Amino acid sequence: MSQPDPFNEGPEAARARRTRSLMIALALVGFVALTFAITLIKLRHHGGL
Repeated sequence: MSQPDPFNEGPEAARARRTRSLMIALALVGFVALTFAITLIKLRHHGGL
C-alpha cells in the first residue's frame, strides 16, 4: 500500500525538492569542512597544535 503524498506534488516536483535538499546538504558539509580546515591551518600557524 503506497503512502499518500504529504506535499501534494507530482514526481517532478518531488525529484526537484530532493535534488535541492541534497545540494543544500552538500554545501553545508563543504562549509563545515572548509571552516575546520581553516581553523586547523590557523592553529598550526600560531603554534596552537
